[in-house]
Amino acid sequence: VQLQASGGGLVQAGDSLSLFCAASERAFSNYNMGWFRQVPGKEREFVSAINWSGDRSIYADSVKGRFTISRDNGKNTVYLQMNGLKPEDTAVYYCAGSLLWGGDIMDRSNIYQYWGQGTQVTVSS
Repeated sequence: VQLQASGGGLVQAGDSLSLFCAASERAFSNYNMGWFRQVPGKEREFVSAINWSGDRSIYADSVKGRFTISRDNGKNTVYLQMNGLKPEDTAVYYCAGSLLWGGDIMDRSNIYQYWGQGTQVTVSS
C-alpha cells in the first residue's frame, strides 16, 4: 500500500491542525495505521495508532488529550486532529501502515511495513 500524508503547515502555539493520510489500496481496512514524528537529529517518535476498524486507538503521553486519531475506510484515509499545538510538536509527521495489531506495541516503528513521505508541522511560540 502507498501512503500519502498531507495537511502540515505553520501555525501558532494553541492552534489546531488536521493531518491526512490517504492510502492507495482498496484493502485499506486491512491495515492498522499509525502516526509518527521526527525532528532532525532525533529518533522517530510514536504519536498515535488506530486499529483496522477504528474502535481501538493508543496515544503517546505527550499528545494524549490534545490529538485525536480517526479513520474513514470508505475514503481510504486516516486522520490526525491536533489541538492545542505546542512548539515541541514541531516535526515531520509520518503515517504508517501495519498488517499487525498488538495494542501497546503499536508504538514501535518496526511494527509497520509501510510508510508515507511525511508532512512538516511547525508550531511557533
